[in-house]
Amino acid sequence: MHRPRGNIMVLGQAVNMSLMDISKIFSLLQPKEEDEDNEQCQALHNAVSSDDGPLLSQLLSQESYRKSINARSGWGVPVTPLRTAAALGHLRCLELLLEHGAEAGADPNGSQYNNCTPALTAAREGDLDVLRELLRFGAEVDVKPKAPEWASNATTCRGPLYICAVYGHLDCFKLLLLHGANPNYNCTDKKMLARIKQPKTVLEVCLRYGCGGEYIQLLIDFGADVYLPTLIIDKTTKQNEALNLLLKERVCPKTLMSQTRQAIRGYLPFGNKECAIDNLDVPLILRNYLKHITSELL
Repeated sequence: MHRPRGNIMVLGQAVNMSLMDISKIFSLLQPKEEDEDNEQCQALHNAVSSDDGPLLSQLLSQESYRKSINARSGWGVPVTPLRTAAALGHLRCLELLLEHGAEAGADPNGSQYNNCTPALTAAREGDLDVLRELLRFGAEVDVKPKAPEWASNATTCRGPLYICAVYGHLDCFKLLLLHGANPNYNCTDKKMLARIKQPKTVLEVCLRYGCGGEYIQLLIDFGADVYLPTLIIDKTTKQNEALNLLLKERVCPKTLMSQTRQAIRGYLPFGNKECAIDNLDVPLILRNYLKHITSELL
């Protein structure tokens, strides 16, 4: 059976259409406003990527660009300009974005559908200055539930505290604890933890990855429950040191000073504990102790 000649010609024309032709068709179908928003968002990303503070400041002085400050763009998984700044360690650009209204991560925790956020990125890179700035503008220190609920697993419960331990960034680890990170699971949502079959404590992660005793001591000082982790004996020196510290803590009660510090910090405002401590009418040596600066007491 012969095909009609007209159909063959139409088919041939369709095959010969280039990708450029298809792109033009889609660009014509795209609303003009959306196209402009994409261009403005891309301009912000370009300025951040090249660490061009003056250009970024100029762009953000215009209302049309400020509207796109929390928009996501890029190939693969689209990200906000803020996350780009955090990933590249471009501190001045990050400060400008936050000062002009960028939500500390377009939500400090990024998208509700994934666990990749500016705070997590800074924790992974060990960029203390970037992490401090994000926390100053309200980035969350604990893991929040993601959507959909059924997707929750041990991986979704890996917060910035876990990341700092795994990558060995002690300064960032301490900074997160100072800003109120939960020292047990890096998560305070009981429903989320209940959905995970065997959630791992931060203490367990530190032992598993051979973190030094300083990590364990910090977690103990900030109130981690030393009876929660299931201990796995390993022969590495670092882990033995950390393990011995944990075992010792299980049989020796905390000092009254340590318990008092923990109780006082628990009553301080969650977001800005350091500022609240500075305003306390107590001697400097005690204010420093509340900030876990203990050299003067030794």
